[in-house]
Amino acid sequence: FFSHRSRPKLLTHPSSTMTSHPDTKIDCSKVYVKKSSFSTEETGDFDGAFAAVAIKEGELIEKGVMRRLPEGFDGNTCPYIFTWSEKRPCPTWGMGSGCAPFYNTCKQGTANTRMVRYFDEDRFEIFANRDIEKDEEMLHTYISLKWRGCFSELNDIVHADEKADEKKESA
Repeated sequence: FFSHRSRPKLLTHPSSTMTSHPDTKIDCSKVYVKKSSFSTEETGDFDGAFAAVAIKEGELIEKGVMRRLPEGFDGNTCPYIFTWSEKRPCPTWGMGSGCAPFYNTCKQGTANTRMVRYFDEDRFEIFANRDIEKDEEMLHTYISLKWRGCFSELNDIVHADEKADEKKESA
């Protein structure tokens, strides 16, 4: 038991960065997680993935593994897991490692990152679509955003401007 007065201090250098072993399957050393910049009083608090360092377009940001969930698991009801198949309806769902579960989504073509999925190897890589500044929140477009039931409200928010345009055109 340590009181606040006797708690040992952790020694860290302000410019120290995490490095990983060359054989690691998981590396998210360029990413940290904190409250999302998209959190509002209306949405409540939720987390996001942020760049721990400046990242160049095309650069590998994170790599990780996917653990397949048991057969029969319905990912249409759980937003915290990944679509892990190109088939529709999706027969396979996965739980991602590292910071990947904390990347929030945005409209197709506007994300600053992209996830490359290696379904047959149960792994993924996340790359920068453009230069990303240190401390910038990182987003990628969920491949299931438009059809998964658990994302219906989120999909409406992300595509609200399109729905407004459709209303104007039909009026």
